[in-house]
Amino acid sequence: MEIVKKGFASDNWSGVCPEIMQTLSDINTGHVFAYGEGDEEVSQAAYKKFRNHFGRNIKTYFVYNGTAANVLGVGHIIKSYEAIVTAHTAHINEDECGAPEKFIGSKILEINSTNGKIVPDDVEPFLNSIGFQHHNQPKIISISQVTEMGTVYTPQEILALANYAHSNNMYLHMDGARISNAAVALGMDFKSFTTDVGVDVLSFGGTKNGLMFGEVVVFFNKQLALDFEYRRKQGMQLHSKMRFIAAQFTRYLSDDLWKMNASVANDMAMKLCAEIDKISVLKVSQKVEANGVFVLMPAELVPKLQEKYFFHVWKESPDIESDIPMKEVRLMCSWDTTEDDIDGFVDLIKKLVD
Repeated sequence: MEIVKKGFASDNWSGVCPEIMQTLSDINTGHVFAYGEGDEEVSQAAYKKFRNHFGRNIKTYFVYNGTAANVLGVGHIIKSYEAIVTAHTAHINEDECGAPEKFIGSKILEINSTNGKIVPDDVEPFLNSIGFQHHNQPKIISISQVTEMGTVYTPQEILALANYAHSNNMYLHMDGARISNAAVALGMDFKSFTTDVGVDVLSFGGTKNGLMFGEVVVFFNKQLALDFEYRRKQGMQLHSKMRFIAAQFTRYLSDDLWKMNASVANDMAMKLCAEIDKISVLKVSQKVEANGVFVLMPAELVPKLQEKYFFHVWKESPDIESDIPMKEVRLMCSWDTTEDDIDGFVDLIKKLVD
């Protein structure tokens, strides 16, 4: 097997952290209830962990991946003639290969955003459609925490969106693929910017922060979760060996493993940002708040760097004034990114621009 040199393409590229791998090995013995049914202890322990972190009045459901968490979670509380309002950069809009439209049948209403965030005023124009039978009815505001631009919503910003949604008979969904990075960036527990500020449905991710597979749909109102088990099964997301998803999250939410992993990723992003700021031909284009660094760099530099450290181009032709062709790239740090990785990458940039 070819081992790919660690780069900055995505935190999805990283492996499984040792603690999670050990957990999977530890439970790989004997026979237990399938599908998390009955008194299957591993799944029950995970449900308890989630209640400890988010509160008692939640319902938790394990699925395979983030696309399923988003599509099934949102799809359970929306009708096909209703619409999802979200930032144009949101994963649910740009990176689900049309899954929400195909499996929910709902329209996505985009909001242009330069930093990945949206505010109530951005949603306001869509409310003109409410009660007009020829238009899709706005029903869900969906936000990403961390956003696809690497920015983080504050609890106050989330509360404002939740209050706005609820006052207009809408729901607030949070795509928490990088929720642990957001918690570390805010210096808060999960509950402070989900349960306590009015989020209705959460897609809780871990695979970007050291897990092997599995995501979680969390409903903050048990009434919204009624019959979700049937939607999960029909949506082909009921894992027979449920304990292998559940055990990962039990370990992940124990002894602050989630926080330790996310802290490494965030800290390495801050270090990378600081080093890039010292190189005159480069410019950090978004505020670095979690584990993503967006950088404007000379176009000719990109393929040379990618030979050694792969990363993705975010915008081929960013709308900026420059004497030379520029590209905006995204550099993602992971739970296993090291200072040596940062130093090696920065040293290569310096050699190439000298």
